[in-house]
Amino acid sequence: MSLRSQIQQEMATSKCSSYEKYEIRKRNPNPKSSVLLVIDMQNYFSSTAKPILDNTLATVQLCRRASIPVFFTRHCHKSPADYGMLGEWWNGDLVYDGTADAELLPEIRGMVAGADEVIEKNTYSAFGNTRLQERLVGMGVEEVIVCGVMTNLCCETTARDAFVRGFRVFFSTDATATSDLELHEATLKNLAYGFAYLFDCKRLEAGLFGA
Repeated sequence: MSLRSQIQQEMATSKCSSYEKYEIRKRNPNPKSSVLLVIDMQNYFSSTAKPILDNTLATVQLCRRASIPVFFTRHCHKSPADYGMLGEWWNGDLVYDGTADAELLPEIRGMVAGADEVIEKNTYSAFGNTRLQERLVGMGVEEVIVCGVMTNLCCETTARDAFVRGFRVFFSTDATATSDLELHEATLKNLAYGFAYLFDCKRLEAGLFGA
């Protein structure tokens, strides 16, 4: 049976409405070729980010323990020239550089080891208008681990973008969040189907350390 046929059979026979019925691929990250991307854990998104803060910190700590490099993205806009479609789509409700909203949450800021770990971006993907891909290629990175906010916007777009750029993608189920559970699960379904291996903190620890 082909992989596509297996997925279709799983969908036809499963009574589970969650993303788990699409999660037929399992794999653990390789610490020697992975990087962790912590997406937009900023004050602007605090109401969404706070519920997953402990799991995000745990994910960072696990990756640090496994000697996996960590990058933190910070979404911010400096002038109308970099708004792109976001200005129209969100009616000007953007994250402006130099404001408190644009800063990383204090708990996340405390995890940053150096300024070179922070990637400033002005669109959904961490690869857009940044030199992230060049940095990762230069480091020999082959796998990208994604956590942060928002699941269905910057996290999902970054994960999809990484996949099409040739990186193997791992996506957190319990250290990502968005405004709505339905949107969160929709992303997990889409990514499990076509783009990423899913994990939670427990699975990540087991995969990295055999816990």
